[in-house]
Amino acid sequence: MSATGTEAEGSRDRLQGLVAVVTGGSGGLGSLLCDTLAGAGARVAVAGRRLDAAEPVAARIRERGGDARAVSCDVTETSSLRAARERVHELFGPVDILVNGAGGNHPHATTSEERSFFDLDMGALRGVIDLNLLGTMQACQVFGQDMAERSRGVIINVSSMAAERPLTRVVGYAAAKAAVNNFTRWLAVHLAQTYGPGIRVNALAPGFFLTHQNQYLMVDAESGALTPRGATIVDHTPMGRLGAAQDLAGTLLWLADPDNGFVTGAVVPVDGGFSAFSGV
Repeated sequence: MSATGTEAEGSRDRLQGLVAVVTGGSGGLGSLLCDTLAGAGARVAVAGRRLDAAEPVAARIRERGGDARAVSCDVTETSSLRAARERVHELFGPVDILVNGAGGNHPHATTSEERSFFDLDMGALRGVIDLNLLGTMQACQVFGQDMAERSRGVIINVSSMAAERPLTRVVGYAAAKAAVNNFTRWLAVHLAQTYGPGIRVNALAPGFFLTHQNQYLMVDAESGALTPRGATIVDHTPMGRLGAAQDLAGTLLWLADPDNGFVTGAVVPVDGGFSAFSGV
């Protein structure tokens, strides 16, 4: 297989022949996760709500010598997840690796000068919790059945720094991601004890990465400069910058690698030192 643009040195063929599903695979970070897994030899289902957004990601991977297909999947709908599992079985077979990359925030679930906590829209808050927490749980239920049946597999959830240190404004998102951390640890214990230690569950906890969902908080739309919030974040990140998508690649491969069979129930920060910095 030819290398993808995000393939880590020495990672080629590490996941050769394994079947991976990446929910939210058409997004900025999600597409990077798909590229990384394909570059290591996995056969990747790029799962997203919109096939027209997932198709170019899968096509790019195939152009680089990888094996990927776009699959329609809405993690907030159980019927959609089940249909996606059937489609993955048709394309590739049972799932070995599940990466729960679907998630995000909503402006109406975020406090601001114009919108106090008391004015937050409950529908928007429910939507954020449904997407980030229940979407992750439902995807684990559906795709995790393949792992339970064979007593092996890897689940990697995508959490956030907001889960460990509640951040101002993003109340619904932070609460949902904190629950994802708890669920990750619970599921790691449950699957290992009930279906065998060959199933591992861990989470990536990215620091501050610029995405479509948070761009309005981090970057001024007119000038392109960091907002005061964005500048504060960079000031409190020892590495002095926002995360780039490729910063997640090495950690993703480490968690997915079958050789790391004793790592489960972990939430791994990829945050440029943000969580280690006290501010002084």
